[in-house]
Amino acid sequence: MLRPIVAYLRVYEPLSAFGEPPSEQLEKAVEAATLSRATVGEREQCMWLKSQVAVPVRLLPAELANGKPAPSTGTDVLVLDPEDVPGEVGPGPLVCPLELRARSAAALVSFLGDAPPALAATVLDASGVTPEKVRSRTTAALGGLPKAAVHVLSTTWTVPLPWFALVDPAERRLNLGTGQDDPARELSWRVSMSDALTRAAEARELVENTLGDSGPARILEETERWLTNFDPRSAVELDYGGLVQLIADPILESDTSAEEVHSILDALRTGNVEQLAELFNDLREYWSELAAREHFN
Repeated sequence: MLRPIVAYLRVYEPLSAFGEPPSEQLEKAVEAATLSRATVGEREQCMWLKSQVAVPVRLLPAELANGKPAPSTGTDVLVLDPEDVPGEVGPGPLVCPLELRARSAAALVSFLGDAPPALAATVLDASGVTPEKVRSRTTAALGGLPKAAVHVLSTTWTVPLPWFALVDPAERRLNLGTGQDDPARELSWRVSMSDALTRAAEARELVENTLGDSGPARILEETERWLTNFDPRSAVELDYGGLVQLIADPILESDTSAEEVHSILDALRTGNVEQLAELFNDLREYWSELAAREHFN
């Protein structure tokens, strides 16, 4: 079974950021560390499917029939060793809660806000819920977050190019595994929170001054603001996630998206319009080809 075709931007905070002391439930989950970045997509997929086959159907994954969070809400976490992150982070262990219930609530609110009224009404009817119930459930899910923001951002079928500005291209983590379906297959970067924030701020200012405050500058601003919700000793991870299932070994091995985004920033600094156009066209062609596969599914 394919992993979800999803890429992730994650924040791992020191365990101490979750309370002094953190809950016993969280401490046990961190010690067990049963989830890995290779299996997290499958876990999220399983939780979503369970919510849909339950009787009655759950409005949100990782939620009980009465709307309360499921026990797994406090135990579904990814754990990272500070030694696996370039730069100064920690102390360890570093923890990234999945917060699938809250993330799904945020996505549902966004969908219902943007969807045409007829489509929104159809979705609500199929779920057997009223707009008032949706507002109540989603508000409760988002209000239960330990922070003012979720620890994971995700996108389907592509990676927002401004995210590459946060990482050091040289710190790429590549594992081709035994093939495109191997759960261990990985392309990712890890960076300290301080470095991520510095790069985000520098890139945002540069893009705003040269291209204006829309598009990439807006994504950089939103990402920078999101990062400020977390402990400054945290780690940030950009992970291609399930996208690696779509990319053949030679193409994945030669992926230079991070290098090209940083080259675009250099071209903006020097005013090299010709290089800027060439780099942007190469990136747009590469990622458009991947994103186009969404229309075939």
